[in-house]
Amino acid sequence: MNAAEQNYLQGNFSPADGQIRLRDFTDSPPPYAILSHNWGQEEVTFQDVTNNTGTHKAGYEKIRFCGQQARRDGLQFFWVDSCCIDKTNNTELTRAINSMFAWYRQAARCYVYLSDVPTRALAESNGTVWEEAFMASRWFTRGWTLQELLAPEIVEFYTKEGICLGTKASLEREIHRVTRISVRALRGYRLSAFGVKERMEWANGRNTTEQEDWAYSLLGIFDVSMPLIYGEGRDNSIRRLKEEINKRYNGEAASSNRIYERNRTFDQARAINGDE
Repeated sequence: MNAAEQNYLQGNFSPADGQIRLRDFTDSPPPYAILSHNWGQEEVTFQDVTNNTGTHKAGYEKIRFCGQQARRDGLQFFWVDSCCIDKTNNTELTRAINSMFAWYRQAARCYVYLSDVPTRALAESNGTVWEEAFMASRWFTRGWTLQELLAPEIVEFYTKEGICLGTKASLEREIHRVTRISVRALRGYRLSAFGVKERMEWANGRNTTEQEDWAYSLLGIFDVSMPLIYGEGRDNSIRRLKEEINKRYNGEAASSNRIYERNRTFDQARAINGDE
């Protein structure tokens, strides 16, 4: 795939089993939906889709959900990070991560699939149970989901069974409470209107599986780009990120040092407790 192309999924989902295939588009893609989710143990990969395998994996269910919901919304194409990026191709992976914020921003709709929020919570109690389950979702603790929340205009939240809980707009109060992100940012104000320190605060306490991804997941939040060097370690990736931020924002990154130190302490505590 060359630098001007991007992979999208096209699904033909019958009531039971369906098929998906990859389509490449250069320049301007057609309207598409995009999925935001927590990665699990059995994700469908790029190779699975190209080889017509992977339907037995647990991760296929959310791909099916995304394709069916996109179709209901009149969208023929959808994009899922786990299987639309060939992660064995370092050039493609670097381009994808540096472009990820823009791809989410350009999506017609973003579907947030909350695998740890079951539909039964909706029927329990007087409504407080599902709100508590929603706000306690692991999705709010992951590094990559910060840009997936802020970049798209329309963000819809769904339970594990595909029932809609609401949108970024209708759940604004709950989202603000759990993330402490400015309501103006949630409503789509340009992120450059918020200081570097405040944007770093939004990422404080979030975590990623690969230690370098904490920095890489913030590239779009600060509108900067840089090469990916997996294996460089968290501190080096943060240092390079701050260098790029300083170039763009006249040295503002220095004010975020204390925030980074707090987040590193948080991660160390999680490691002691045996968390991921």
